[in-house]
Amino acid sequence: MRSLHASSPTPERLDRIFIALSDGHRRAMVDRLAQGAASVSDLAKPLAIALPSALKHLAVLEAGGLVQSHKAGRVRTYRIAPDAFNGLEAWVAERKAMWHRQFDALDALLQEQDPP
Repeated sequence: MRSLHASSPTPERLDRIFIALSDGHRRAMVDRLAQGAASVSDLAKPLAIALPSALKHLAVLEAGGLVQSHKAGRVRTYRIAPDAFNGLEAWVAERKAMWHRQFDALDALLQEQDPP
């Protein structure tokens, strides 16, 4: 079994993930792509943004490892990367485990000080 620490992203990769998710347009694109692959036009239209702006947002998402693209002819299609959230999930799980250990230690201390 792999430890959580082994699957944690590097600080630089984690920064790219958080930067990619820090913008509402990009989060909306991720939400849309969770439903399936989409073209740049399909992603830009509901957000009422120009194609060049959409492409810039998608480049940030791609740099963060959250999406992948494929070009066929003149159409570029994006989809969620298969391991898009693995590093983020590992980072969150590590923090949750740390908090649980701290709460367990506090609970044990309180039990020692005030036995039932």
